[in-house]
Amino acid sequence: MTRTKQTRANAAPGAGTLFALRAIGLVILVRWLFSMSEMHLLSALTAMASSPWACINLVFLFLLIFLPGARARAERPFHPLPQWLRQALRLFAFLGFLFAVWTVGAFVWTAGWRRAVHAVADTNGWLVAAPTLYAVVLWICRPRALWRTNIAARRFAIGRYAVSLDGTTRTAVVWAESRKIGQYDARELSVRWPRTTQSPAPASAPGMSISSFAAGVGEPGSDPVPAGTGAALPRAVRATPNRASLAGWGRWPRVELLWDSPAAAGHNRQTVFRVPLVTERDRIAARALDATLKQA
Repeated sequence: MTRTKQTRANAAPGAGTLFALRAIGLVILVRWLFSMSEMHLLSALTAMASSPWACINLVFLFLLIFLPGARARAERPFHPLPQWLRQALRLFAFLGFLFAVWTVGAFVWTAGWRRAVHAVADTNGWLVAAPTLYAVVLWICRPRALWRTNIAARRFAIGRYAVSLDGTTRTAVVWAESRKIGQYDARELSVRWPRTTQSPAPASAPGMSISSFAAGVGEPGSDPVPAGTGAALPRAVRATPNRASLAGWGRWPRVELLWDSPAAAGHNRQTVFRVPLVTERDRIAARALDATLKQA
């Protein structure tokens, strides 16, 4: 089996994420050095030593520019950063965003909108760019699965969880972001749906297979699905999660992945993960995972 050679034109997935984070760190560092250049060197160092926020910002910039332990890998396209670094950047970016928003908001409240607009123009938009950059770092380091759902490759992404199934060994590997939860026998795993939702792909459905599921062909009598959804689902099953997702935060239907092993004493009927079905992509992945596990 030939391997694809990684070149500059064919970079590993995740290289763009590393480039974006380093670019944001360099922009913040240059702006910070420019602000310090207008002060006397000794007074600037004294102010930095006595400011806890300056120390936090230094650590944040160091992690953001050097990214220790980060490496773009094809098997982890959405997680080129180690988990500890992702969480640290998320924390520091959140603190920086709050500090920037509070500082700008306090200035606008005391000075007024006219002086705030003039200040934005005098700083070349930095008063708006600084909170935006911290928010972008937060968005890049948000909780997400290792990959996108690929039914043909038996890779599923539901929320921040990822499941990979091996048809040869009949094993399933479950990941929470970039942390491996465990490896299980696929025949001992099952998907439990909410009481208001039924699984649309029973194992006894005639003519139901993974290839037909991916092609959008479901069991007889099901309604057609718009192009691009990748699955044919009964009308009642499609309507229930959509209504629940519009009901408000925290009221989305939650699906569970259960592990029921007769050979593991004390571990029977354990919940591997429980995740809300927020988006339509999560719902399609959950249905496809349920169908695949039933065929295993």
